[in-house]
Amino acid sequence: MWPFKKRISLKDSGIFDGFTDWHSHILPGVDDGVQTMEEALGILRLYEELGVKSVWLTPHIMEDIPNTTVHLRERFAELQAAYKGNVKLHLAAENMLDNLFEERLEKNDLLPLGENGDHLLVETSYFNPPMGLNNILLRIKAKGYYPLLAHPERYIYMGESDYQRLKDMGVKFQLNLPSIVDMYGDRIKKKAVLLLNEKVITCMGTDIHHHDIFQKFICAGIRTNVQKLLGF
Repeated sequence: MWPFKKRISLKDSGIFDGFTDWHSHILPGVDDGVQTMEEALGILRLYEELGVKSVWLTPHIMEDIPNTTVHLRERFAELQAAYKGNVKLHLAAENMLDNLFEERLEKNDLLPLGENGDHLLVETSYFNPPMGLNNILLRIKAKGYYPLLAHPERYIYMGESDYQRLKDMGVKFQLNLPSIVDMYGDRIKKKAVLLLNEKVITCMGTDIHHHDIFQKFICAGIRTNVQKLLGF
């Protein structure tokens, strides 16, 4: 049961005023996210209207989408040249913990995020962990990076004990904001609220892939109690 019934749209909540989006797929034409420069610029204009301060562009890097750092930096430079607004743009990547990541980690061929460039946004399959997950996370730390787990609330195989174990290992968590407005379903929303209640979320992101979905997301209703958990 939700103790508060009042709902307010995310757009009207003020949550985006000064917000940093730590996870997005706005860099055009590099993964399953935004495909055109026009759409990317449209989303960034909407970010301006909402008061977003900065956004990290975190395209997928995985065996199925083997983006290179050189290519992503080239595309990022093109977006920077085309965008004339006031949202600050940063480039990083969302790294699937697969064999390709292991190779790139060994070579230190990575696109980290954070002001000090010492965090790696990582993900796994939603259904199963990779073999040797703990060892991979420890190797990331040994290289001098903090593992930042993307959308932990969305992993079907993870429960409270898994979150605690990862937290004890020094893994940080990035919440997807759409998780709290039923965009992924009630089960995932409950896990998101659990993580917020436990105060283990380091940062938040939209994980936005398309302009139309983002418009639907910002118009979605957020309950007052979740709004308070988010600090508003």
